Amino acid sequence: MTLPHSPGSMGESQPPQAVQVHRVEHRQEEEQKEEREHSLRMGSSVRRRTFRSSEEEQQFSAADHALAAALVLTATSEMSWEAQLRSQTSAVELEERGQKRVGFGNDLERMDLAFLRTQRLLRQRRDWKALRQRTEEKVRASKELIELCSGRGPWFWIPLRSHAVWEHTTVLLTCTVQGSCPLQVSWYKNDVRIDPRLFPAGKYRVTNNYGLLTLEIRRCTVEDSATYTVVVKNTYGQASSFAKVLVRTYVGKDAGFDSEIFKRSMFGPSVEFTSVLKPVFALEKEPFSLTCSFSEDVLDAEQSIQWFRDGRQLRSSARRQILYADRQASVKVSCAYKEDEGLYTVRVASPFGAQEQSAYVFVRDAAAEKPGAPGSPLNVRGLDVNRDCLVLTWAPPSDTRGSPITSYSIELCQGDSGEWVRCYEAPGGICRCPIQGLTEGQSYRFRVRAISRAGSSLPSKASEALVMGDHEAARRKTEIPFDLGKKITISTDDFEDVVTIPSPPTNVHASEIRETYVVLSWKEPRPRGRSPLTYSLEKSVIGSGAWEAIITENPVKSPRFALLDLEKGKSYVFRVRALNQYGMSDPSEPSEPIALKGKQATLPPPARVQALRDTKTSVNLAWEPVDGGTELLGYYIYSREVGTSEWQTVNNKPIQDTKFTVPGLRTGQEYEFCIRSVSEAGVGESSATTEPIRVKQALATPSAPYDFVLLHCGKNEMVIGWRPPKRRGGGKILGYFLDQHDSEEPDWNPVNQQPTPSRVCKVKNLREGHFYEFRARAVNWAGIGQLSAPSSLFECREWTMPQPGPPYDVRVSEVRATSLMLQWEPPLYTGAGPVTGYRISFQEEGSEEWKPVTPEAISSTHLRVSDLQRGKRYTFKVQAVNSAGLGQPSMPTDPVLLEDKPDAQEIEVGVDKEGRIYLAFEAPEAPDSSEFQWSKDYEGPPDPRRVDVENEVNKSKVILKEPDLQDLGTYSVVVTDADEDTSASHTLTEEELDKLKKLSHEIRNPVIKLISGWNVDILEQGEVRLWLEVEKLSPAAELHLIFNDKEIFSSPNRKINFDREKGLVEVIIQELSEDDKGSYTAQLQDGKAKNQITLALVDDDFDKLLRKADAQRRDWKRKQGPYFQELLQWKITEDCQVLLTCKVTNTKKETRFQWFFQKKEAPHGQYNPQTGEGLLCIEELSKEDQGTYRAVVSDDRGQDDTVLDLTGEALDAVFTELGRISAFSATPLKIQGTEEGIRLFSKVKFYNVDYMKTAWFHKDKRLESGERVRAGTTLKEIWLHILDPKDSDKGKYTLEIAAGKELRQLSVDLSGQAFDDALAEHQRLKTGIKTSVLNTLVSLPDRAKVVRGLPDVATIMEDKTLCLTCVISGDPSPEIAWLKNDQPVTFHDRYHMEVKGTEVTITIEKVTSEDSGRYGVFVKNKYGSETGQVTISVFKHGEEPKDLKM
Repeated sequence: MTLPHSPGSMGESQPPQAVQVHRVEHRQEEEQKEEREHSLRMGSSVRRRTFRSSEEEQQFSAADHALAAALVLTATSEMSWEAQLRSQTSAVELEERGQKRVGFGNDLERMDLAFLRTQRLLRQRRDWKALRQRTEEKVRASKELIELCSGRGPWFWIPLRSHAVWEHTTVLLTCTVQGSCPLQVSWYKNDVRIDPRLFPAGKYRVTNNYGLLTLEIRRCTVEDSATYTVVVKNTYGQASSFAKVLVRTYVGKDAGFDSEIFKRSMFGPSVEFTSVLKPVFALEKEPFSLTCSFSEDVLDAEQSIQWFRDGRQLRSSARRQILYADRQASVKVSCAYKEDEGLYTVRVASPFGAQEQSAYVFVRDAAAEKPGAPGSPLNVRGLDVNRDCLVLTWAPPSDTRGSPITSYSIELCQGDSGEWVRCYEAPGGICRCPIQGLTEGQSYRFRVRAISRAGSSLPSKASEALVMGDHEAARRKTEIPFDLGKKITISTDDFEDVVTIPSPPTNVHASEIRETYVVLSWKEPRPRGRSPLTYSLEKSVIGSGAWEAIITENPVKSPRFALLDLEKGKSYVFRVRALNQYGMSDPSEPSEPIALKGKQATLPPPARVQALRDTKTSVNLAWEPVDGGTELLGYYIYSREVGTSEWQTVNNKPIQDTKFTVPGLRTGQEYEFCIRSVSEAGVGESSATTEPIRVKQALATPSAPYDFVLLHCGKNEMVIGWRPPKRRGGGKILGYFLDQHDSEEPDWNPVNQQPTPSRVCKVKNLREGHFYEFRARAVNWAGIGQLSAPSSLFECREWTMPQPGPPYDVRVSEVRATSLMLQWEPPLYTGAGPVTGYRISFQEEGSEEWKPVTPEAISSTHLRVSDLQRGKRYTFKVQAVNSAGLGQPSMPTDPVLLEDKPDAQEIEVGVDKEGRIYLAFEAPEAPDSSEFQWSKDYEGPPDPRRVDVENEVNKSKVILKEPDLQDLGTYSVVVTDADEDTSASHTLTEEELDKLKKLSHEIRNPVIKLISGWNVDILEQGEVRLWLEVEKLSPAAELHLIFNDKEIFSSPNRKINFDREKGLVEVIIQELSEDDKGSYTAQLQDGKAKNQITLALVDDDFDKLLRKADAQRRDWKRKQGPYFQELLQWKITEDCQVLLTCKVTNTKKETRFQWFFQKKEAPHGQYNPQTGEGLLCIEELSKEDQGTYRAVVSDDRGQDDTVLDLTGEALDAVFTELGRISAFSATPLKIQGTEEGIRLFSKVKFYNVDYMKTAWFHKDKRLESGERVRAGTTLKEIWLHILDPKDSDKGKYTLEIAAGKELRQLSVDLSGQAFDDALAEHQRLKTGIKTSVLNTLVSLPDRAKVVRGLPDVATIMEDKTLCLTCVISGDPSPEIAWLKNDQPVTFHDRYHMEVKGTEVTITIEKVTSEDSGRYGVFVKNKYGSETGQVTISVFKHGEEPKDLKM
């Protein structure tokens, strides 16, 4: 309800001048109302009939725009041009109508004249010059009106309006007043003046914005129901307006259908998004999902929540699910294809309008089956589907992976079979292909693979099912509805006449011409008849005069056919015949000449590609469209980081628009972009590369400052502080504009005309006792930011309290998971005494209790707060303390969330290439205008006398000039103008500084890294190579080689090589001699880096090297002719034969090979010229075979030999190996009865008593040769003879054969039946020996034997002489050897042996206890051997001899 005047006639009578002004304004209002109604009646049809004169094409200046604006704001009493135009047009139309009624003659001419006259009249009315003149007249009249109004009292252009509101809501009373300034505004509630200072803070809010008066009443209660009046005064008078406010309590639907509460109850609460959709980078054939959260439950989610992709609504399908649960809406795709790429939008209905969010989903190419194969095509579609053919199209892939596409392979799947069959290959890389030979009524799906030289891509997504049929039949049918829901279908085929032979088809033409095929089309014959038609095609080459039938695999049923076998460069004409069951028609008229086109060119790239900043992870691209018509399928975008050569695909589905936002970029990195046009001919050339753009937040105006606080107050001045904007707009805050408002005055007044760079401002010329509020705007390079909300009311009254004022500019930095850093500025008002400390308090989110951070006050203006809980939000405030007590608290900080920040940058400490110790901090997300503010121990910038600060793009570095203990401490850095906290600190300790200084010294005094010291190699021809390896050197590196304190250089005998790239130094001495003995020192220098490596070739090292070099030189010379590839060596066969082998190479037909033994030629040696192998075989090795063996090979090119010395240790090694092989060749023990007793024996392939030892055991007791037991060997046998056997001889017998380190045991059990059989054989042979056996025994060879003489045991006193004598036999005479404890006895001064015939005597003079032991005499000849043994015991003087038991 609007009341123009307040009750009580508060206004006074107005002067005549004011009445005149009111009349003029009233007249203007009436004219404006008439013009608005007139414009509504005319509508849009009149505007469409208007004409444009030539003058209207000119550009409008700023003055023209000003005049037009003034014309809109002011109005005159003249009739509008629209009204005049309508009236004049009506007059012309009436005149023309009269002429048409009464006139006759040439009516068309008169109508043309009338039309021209009307047109001329319209152009005259729309003439620009006339319009400009009228505008100037209106401006002049407006100026007169303004001058007339300048001296009048206030009056309300729009009065107050009454309101009825709900309890706990806010009401805003608004009116507009005009009048001469200054105006004084007062508000009243029920005739009581409203003073906001007397009510709770924020209850009333009064504003005056250039005549727009508002009174805001917050959180209304029933007591706020009243009559509110506003009174406006100036020097010319006063005016008032009032309105009633009714505050109601909500009682249900009866309170009103338009209320917010009613809407919430009917339609649910207002739903808002609580999360932001982010771009998704999915992989082809892999799942992906998009999810968003809501603030409230969504009613009827299926209808209220809608998902869109590129503007098309999405529905759930087999691959896609649209879900809603627990206030979360999501779309999930189980198997992504590149067709799923696009801009996804979620829209949710709300009582106050739909809300939506969008995010782009990118689908990357999956890995190909073969490396380097291209990506898969997409958007496979079927066009022009007929009975038996169609045209298939698709889009080329964005990424060919470096290998151009040569063709496309097309596969089809019939029906629901699931079997894919390759049906065609489209050459040339064109994304269009006709498919023929299909079955009518059958459905098909198609997919395509891209093929390059690297291989085949993965298949594309299958097309939709395409059903083959006559789609023209639907057009020939007509449906006629009748009755209720019924209809009759009529086809034109039903009215066809009976036709036997069809007429020829007509309009034969090429509907599509490409590089590899032509699609021929024609019209069906008319009349066509009712019988099904097929077609036969014929072709003729221009100039040939002959027609050739085109052979097709299947009948052509559709009125179009693709010709795939035409030759390039030839022109053809075609004609078609129609066939039905009755016959064939005449041929149609020939087509126009048709020839294949040239290769279809790709579209040119777009021009003027521009990259603009968007967010800190995205860039906006815009470009001019390509004029490609229907051929243009879209655009592919490519990006790369500056400094790299490989382009990365941004999108894999062509973009239709000419602008795009590229997300997912790295903040602070520079990128380049290019764009390619996409068509059926393929992907075109790249556009010009954009200028490098660094990914940063785009520059925008800052948000509003906030949290105003009073820092100091005098009698007529205040010091105001505030917080910076939360969003700085990506640029430096240049300053602030501050406004002040006296609560008793209507207007806001600026405090400063120029922006103040500080956030603390002193406001002067205030009135003591008045209440003031303040507001501010921040300024950056983008302009003036948002206006802040007014501050609280501050009373201008001088502070005299003894406590200090509030600290200010409380800053939170270095926020980590459990700690943060607090910094603040001391209070400007210190009270009765200096500030002695600060108390810090904190408040957890959700709690109203403030808790102290430290138990006592701290003296510094910074504090690191630790041991906080991860994941919680905290608020902090600071209070200063002096002698009078605790001062005012600071403005609390914004809530701070403590959480891990994986991407948080930390200060890097190290040593640069020049050896300088530095502390560096990098902030890739910092705006371009940001500054790095370094501080030491949080007390200010580091001392410039001790450090240098170097700033680069997004990076700052503090360099210690002369590192010392004075540089220890905590270094912190803060990045300015960043919306988020970007700060860090590092404490430099003494231990860390020592490590850095050591590293700095190494860098300032660098040493060339040694990889390998001096090495000595002997080359193939005997040259000596001295070399060393260091790290890679620069081309400017130098080498000085010092030999025996003198620098040497390359010479014919000594070549010096220095490979800087490989760091290799080598010296090659052609022929080493005594002159080359000494020390070699390599002195290397590469810039500042140095190193010195020394090699000493002296004494035995040099002599050894000299011998090796000479030997290698001789060996090389030796190999110039025939030489031994394998030197002479021996090996033993399983038959115990000794083979001497060698191998010769580099031979020819004339080469001669010779064997020598003891310098005499050995004729039984062998040589194979084909293989070069030499062989000398020794059947039974004996002492006679020891000596030197030599093989010689020679021809006209030279001679070589190889020598093998089979004496000494070499011969021992051969015999040892013979013994080992023979021991393992021993047969199992056998039992034999003889005329003397029982004989145990084993057969061996070879036996040598010097290198093979045997021992016999009976029941694990060693047997020695005696009167009843004798042991012996022959060359092929080892035996034990038991004479006169008895029952005590029964038991297990074991033979041990030792050959070197090898030992073998053979056992046999001589008991039971084996013993009885052997004993019976012994007795039989003993009682009767046949003459033939005796003759045989007489004729047997006489082996070596010990006949008699040695006792079993002999005892002797020390210092006596021992003589042992025995009798031996054998033919030939046996060899004799004495053994002590199975080891040969060496005869020296005390040991003597004497042989007289068959008697053998050993004499030991002055025996000692060491001579005690088991002695044996060993005799052997070629027929066998035997051992006689005796045990000698030596006792000392005065001792009794011990009885020895055998």
